[in-house]
Amino acid sequence: MSELSLLLIGIFGYLLGSIPFGLILTYIAGFGDIRSIGSGNIGATNVLRTGNKILALNTLILDCGKGAVAVWISTWLAGVDIGLLSGLTVVLGHNFPIWLKFRGGKGVATTFGVLLISSWPVGLSTCLAWLITVWIFRISSQAALVALIIAIFTALIWSTHLHVLMVIALAILGFIRHHDNIKRLINGTEPRIY
Repeated sequence: MSELSLLLIGIFGYLLGSIPFGLILTYIAGFGDIRSIGSGNIGATNVLRTGNKILALNTLILDCGKGAVAVWISTWLAGVDIGLLSGLTVVLGHNFPIWLKFRGGKGVATTFGVLLISSWPVGLSTCLAWLITVWIFRISSQAALVALIIAIFTALIWSTHLHVLMVIALAILGFIRHHDNIKRLINGTEPRIY
């Protein structure tokens, strides 16, 4: 595959990832700019703070979906390895969207979508880890961090070397994006989901 093709697939993943579904849906629903409430994040957890569970669920599905679509299309067009590249760029697009001055979400749902398509055992175990942790502790960020760690361990069991590297990269990115949450978790001040 040519360098131009790689660049185009990378750009495709980034631009797809940079669609801020949480921001768009809350505007359409009449809640205004989601960045002005709660954590200021554009993801599903902050959308849930509007009190509209359906809106939050739709945000979750769409953010997860764009990760899945990016990997699926890129894999179909150019093979598994290129699909993994697109998986990285779609999450980068969500986290640093050009339309929002590179201030986006934390990429958890989009990462789940990437993992579900690139390796369903890894994706499924990661999603289950998130669900179980959030059900027990009611803290979304804690569940995300636990899920990302589980993703690495399950990738080591189920995945190719290149896929493991992608999962590690996504986990590191996820931890970096949650640096403020980690501080609050340590201090015991991280808000819970009710």
